[in-house]
Amino acid sequence: MRKIVLVAAFMGALASCTATEKGTAIGAGTGAIIGGAVSNSWGGAAVGAVAGGVAGALIGRSTERRGYCVYRDRYGRTYEARC
Repeated sequence: MRKIVLVAAFMGALASCTATEKGTAIGAGTGAIIGGAVSNSWGGAAVGAVAGGVAGALIGRSTERRGYCVYRDRYGRTYEARC
């Protein structure tokens, strides 16, 4: 019962966030679980949370601006333009 209440509260908190914020939260949570399970330590969970949060933020940001893609010029700078 406690797990159901926690999941419902977590989903309710994410309902009002932007796609980037949702991606960050979901990525960080998933990364922490996987990092903790693989390394069996708090340090692994922390590293997993950071890596998952960064990846989730990037994925969330890419879905926020539909119709735009991120490109790189020949100097390595990134810019957004219509796909």
